[in-house]
Amino acid sequence: MKRRAAQLVLLLALAVPSAAYADQAPTYAGPTNAAENSFVSELSQYLMDTYPTAADAEKAGFVRYTGVDDAGSISYAKREWTSSDYKHPCQLWYSTSGKLLGADYCVPVAVSPGQPNLWGINPGRWGEFNGHIHYVTKDPATGQMKYDQWVWEKTFADAGGDINNPSAATLVALHKVASADQVVTIFHFPSVWDLVVWAIPNPAGAFVWNNPNVKP
Repeated sequence: MKRRAAQLVLLLALAVPSAAYADQAPTYAGPTNAAENSFVSELSQYLMDTYPTAADAEKAGFVRYTGVDDAGSISYAKREWTSSDYKHPCQLWYSTSGKLLGADYCVPVAVSPGQPNLWGINPGRWGEFNGHIHYVTKDPATGQMKYDQWVWEKTFADAGGDINNPSAATLVALHKVASADQVVTIFHFPSVWDLVVWAIPNPAGAFVWNNPNVKP
């Protein structure tokens, strides 16, 4: 989710020279307007009815790709990166007990070079993230899953990988895993504009990264 992606941004910022770091944080965190309040109300009702638990998200094709973040949430990606409306989140996030917390909405940077102006949402609420490959592995000896693993698009492509159809074989070539069968999930997270929205009440605001009512 976006809080998870925010943590990823910090990692990426430390991992590459600043000249290569193009991710942009949201530029507006002010009070919500009437259109935004309506959007949040509609999506909250819809998502709570449609994806109330992590099991519901998985049945709909969302896949888990993160561990538990510092706010106690776990992210699931749809692996479809164009959100046409509030019914089409690109990610959902859940509590450790599997209850819905919120969602991310995405617009590819290739479609909108600047922050999107959609649904009455202030464009400054969208943050940008550069493209990368996410993957999840499973220890063959213990069965333990390892989340939050990623590789830059360029690194993956330079190793002979197809970013649009990523293969575990490329991770083997990059010495990220010992064998391809250790990889249980792999997908391309393209460069997108990302909007964080809480589906549960958040006294700090519906579009901010932290919710004081949700603890690790």
